[in-house]
Amino acid sequence: MSDQGLNRLSAAQLRAYRQTYHDELLQSVIPFWLRHAVDRECGGFLIALDRDGSVLDTDKGIWTQCRFTWLLAHLYNRLEPRAEWLELALHGLQFVRRFGFDSDGRMFFHVTRDGRPIRKRRYSFTETFAIMAWAEVAKATGDPQLAAEAAELLGRYRLHLREGPQPPKFLGTRPAKGFGLPMINLGVAQVVRDSIGLPVEDWIEESISEIERDFVKDDLQVVMEMVGPDGEVLDHFDGRLLNPGHAIEGASFILREAKYRGAAAVAAAAAPPPETAGRPPPRRAGGRLVDLGTRMLRYSWHRGWDREFGGLLYFRDLYDKPIQEYWHDMKFWWPHNEAIIATLQAYQLTGESQFADWHRDVHEWSYRHFPDPEFGEWYGYLHRDGRVSTALKGNLWKGPFHLPRMLLTCVKMIDEMLEVGSPFE
Repeated sequence: MSDQGLNRLSAAQLRAYRQTYHDELLQSVIPFWLRHAVDRECGGFLIALDRDGSVLDTDKGIWTQCRFTWLLAHLYNRLEPRAEWLELALHGLQFVRRFGFDSDGRMFFHVTRDGRPIRKRRYSFTETFAIMAWAEVAKATGDPQLAAEAAELLGRYRLHLREGPQPPKFLGTRPAKGFGLPMINLGVAQVVRDSIGLPVEDWIEESISEIERDFVKDDLQVVMEMVGPDGEVLDHFDGRLLNPGHAIEGASFILREAKYRGAAAVAAAAAPPPETAGRPPPRRAGGRLVDLGTRMLRYSWHRGWDREFGGLLYFRDLYDKPIQEYWHDMKFWWPHNEAIIATLQAYQLTGESQFADWHRDVHEWSYRHFPDPEFGEWYGYLHRDGRVSTALKGNLWKGPFHLPRMLLTCVKMIDEMLEVGSPFE
């Protein structure tokens, strides 16, 4: 690792962060949802919860059902094979299987407590989280039928992307495309590869290339949220909109891929063929992706970090013009979760002290404002100065996903970093 400053993370600091993330996950976040969210009467999970876990609304978002199902199986696979986690993952999967799908194979977005459909959306993000849930539960159970169903869901989703059977949200006057689609495609592809071994490398590279080619603007030092069909910058409210947290999440997926490819290259070099014996393994396998991911992180941090109050602003304008969304200067939980992951990833992969500083900054700001020490979990929505805007812990958008995923990812990453030893002393 390079040494570009004195502000690196010591082994003692890493151990302290690990303890915080580990305890938050297992003593606060997961217990909150297991105590309050499991619906034994109608199946699935009640996610719309008040600060103390009391139910605010019994309606169920299907993508939040899928996300919690994925998380429980992921904890089972990656942290500890607790029978309760697997049982509840199957509990969630059963509800989605019974009530999540329309007759055309597409999924509902929002149903009643007992599964009657309320809303169906044009976009397919619910389908992506169903794919993740099926694949992770398939890994946890070793059930080949679930793995086959995950592959079928993936095929159906990709067919929908090609054919676009739903009417478009906008008319054809101003064609555009969003960053969210290649980003979620990359994330889903990584899950199905890493859980059930589906061969999706071409799709992963296609998604990364589209992000790199069309959304990352080095001349402007930004990651765009929306561009024209060929990557053109669009000069209107939607076209100028930047979402730093979303871009940082995409950077995290790309840094994850850089790490995966680097580990694969090192593993391959450990047993070289005779003609390459004696050559050292590559030191920065996946270097292009490290460069891309850290550029995206830098651009988004400089655009998004609030220099007056700290924390990440939700929206910015490309040219620093006024923004039409009234929540543009609020602080949401999930961008901070993604930034905690991405800054630690960037530090692990480069050793640059800047990323250590940013990790400290976002960790400390987040832990001063988001956690609820009395009832557990995090608040989701803060005013710009860090005051709580609403005390709810769950709704159709916020649930057990970004935060526990961040906590587990950072625990595992720090374990890897501490195994190296000397670079942190």
